[in-house]
Amino acid sequence: MRAALRELRTGTGPLPAAARRAVRVTLAAGLGFYVFLYGFDRPVEATYALFAAVALAGLSRIPGSGRERALVVARVLPAACALVALGTWLSVRTWAAVAGMLVIGFCVAFSSAAGPRLAGAAPGLQLLYILPCFPPYAPDTFGQRLTGTVAGILLLILAEATVLPDPAVPRYQDLAAAAADEAARCAEVLERPPHTLPAAETARASERSQALRPSHVDEAQRPAGPGVRERALAHTGLAARTLLARLRSLPPPEPDPSDGTAGRDLVRAVRESAAGTAVLLRGGTPPATDSSRLRDLQVSLARTPVSGPGPGLRNAALVELADAALVLRGAAGIAVRGRAGAVDAVGPGAGAAAGPADRFWYAGEGPVRLWWHRLAGNSGPRSVHFQNAVRIGVALAVARTVAGVDSLPHGFWAMLAVLSLTRTNAVQTRATVRLALIGTLVGAVAAGGVLALAGEASTVYAIVLPPLMLFAFCVGPVRGVGWAQAMFTLVVAMAFAQLSPTTWELAEVRFLDVLIGSAIGMVCGLLAWPRGAHDELGRAVAELLHAAADDVQAATAAFGRPREVEPDQRVRHALAMAESAYAQYQTERARPATAPGEDWQAAVMTGHHVLWGGRRPPGTPPGPREEAVVREYGARVAAGLRRAAAAADPVHAAGPEEAVDPGRAGPEQALEPTDPGPVGPGARRPGPEGAPPVFYTAMGWLDALTADLALLDRGAVPPATGGAVATV
Repeated sequence: MRAALRELRTGTGPLPAAARRAVRVTLAAGLGFYVFLYGFDRPVEATYALFAAVALAGLSRIPGSGRERALVVARVLPAACALVALGTWLSVRTWAAVAGMLVIGFCVAFSSAAGPRLAGAAPGLQLLYILPCFPPYAPDTFGQRLTGTVAGILLLILAEATVLPDPAVPRYQDLAAAAADEAARCAEVLERPPHTLPAAETARASERSQALRPSHVDEAQRPAGPGVRERALAHTGLAARTLLARLRSLPPPEPDPSDGTAGRDLVRAVRESAAGTAVLLRGGTPPATDSSRLRDLQVSLARTPVSGPGPGLRNAALVELADAALVLRGAAGIAVRGRAGAVDAVGPGAGAAAGPADRFWYAGEGPVRLWWHRLAGNSGPRSVHFQNAVRIGVALAVARTVAGVDSLPHGFWAMLAVLSLTRTNAVQTRATVRLALIGTLVGAVAAGGVLALAGEASTVYAIVLPPLMLFAFCVGPVRGVGWAQAMFTLVVAMAFAQLSPTTWELAEVRFLDVLIGSAIGMVCGLLAWPRGAHDELGRAVAELLHAAADDVQAATAAFGRPREVEPDQRVRHALAMAESAYAQYQTERARPATAPGEDWQAAVMTGHHVLWGGRRPPGTPPGPREEAVVREYGARVAAGLRRAAAAADPVHAAGPEEAVDPGRAGPEQALEPTDPGPVGPGARRPGPEGAPPVFYTAMGWLDALTADLALLDRGAVPPATGGAVATV
């Protein structure tokens, strides 16, 4: 109770947010409904105005503030109108309506691959197609239906944008700017003796890094869309966390450093670059200085001969540090300025320092191409977005078939039950359906009592509906699906009672429809990927680790020589699939079945490490001895990655792979399980006398991957135990 009162007083938390949204949807839906019904005697427009607002605000869960949701709703307005038109024209024949439901249901659900905002709007858009798919089949009323839909959505946009503004939430861009500021402060400390970060600075840098984790960021602020700026902003967050990790792990110089002032100059240039990036992210204008000096220092240091493993490993760490700072500046420029920042991201002659142009490959692609990349990448049966879309599309088509063949009264409620109660795995669907049926039964009994007592007194229903809507849309999201179904049953009963003469039997029909829709949803959930993201996550992680192993082996085989264009495309794709499966897996409450090696986040982090380390800036060509050492080390790391892949997906594994012996492959290191970048160059391992800097850079990368393998091994459960597994 105290927590609820504190939330109401401060305006933060689930209850105040739900209350603000309830006020907005009640105003928009109620105003459109009452004006059309009682002001103009237009029941069709009134119905569509009511359900359009409820669909995109009550049923949908679009993340963000009211203004951000208003912008999303405005963008989907043309799609909403098109769905109402298709539902009207296809509804006259059952087979056409079923085919349309299958195709449109799949397409709308699959749009969730484009990010959380479209995913949140998808259920509401589905409802706008479902509503005109049922009697009365009246294509001649399409104009009235469209008028009501547009009016309801416009009222919702106005309400979301102006009524009860939400408290400001930090933007991801601001969080990245704060991380860049922290990186500049850490670099300033590292410029001074003893050239190490004290515990307080290390803790603060770790805190800034953690703040950029998607799970710690408000859903509306996560850069998850397919556009150039969203991709660049996600890249910015990854680069900022990598830069902070490398600053925390930068080894101090030797007591008698051989690099003179080159190392200190590079750290100073990193500080200036990070500070400039923070200014860019906050103000939107490029800082006075660019990163050309940092690029030059990085290239110079990468080509400077060193003697001994100590200076060699420090030089390698400094080169990696500069690389992270350059990528941070480049990605931030694209995030702020769009494609105009792409030139600054690579810069003239920057290929050696900032990395190849395909590191920012998205900056040169058009919006259609980027959308195609996102949708095509998720179009296979191994994508959780594809699986969810198939599940929803088939379930809606089956529900429409049952409603059409059996002439189910108010059959759209059965489809609404399918839409709102089907979850991504069978266990969650079963638990949700149980609560929903209890709530619907309670709501149906209450609605039947009101309808029996009030009879045809429409004034009673007109008075009761607004406060009932306000309470329903406030309590439902906070108290759960049972409350939501009970209150929504009352809301629709009070609304329909004003549109036509209604008896208590309407409540009975509502319960029957929800029961049928729930049964259809459960059956489809049992037949189509019943374990949700769990099985797919194992396969996706195994594919990621296999791709990472191949990339590590290819990179070390080509050690010291340029590689072909985009050699890590397979790793990027596998990483995207694993991250989407992991994101869904985190939302599923069901305990997964036992399987070894389920430290999923460590596996995803390993993929990022492979991408970051697979590209090495050129330097002095290595000799045969250095090449042999790196290739042998790379082969052992690749074997370890394949063994971890077999542990992640033992069902589809071809067979056990050679394990990496940490004693041979490299020393175990402490690795933060939430940091995306390599933690440092590893222990100061001996190398061939006079080895060039590129040798130590490659060894540092492989040391970091060896630490990842040790972390994956610690997260594994031996198959013989058959017990519960450790999950992230």
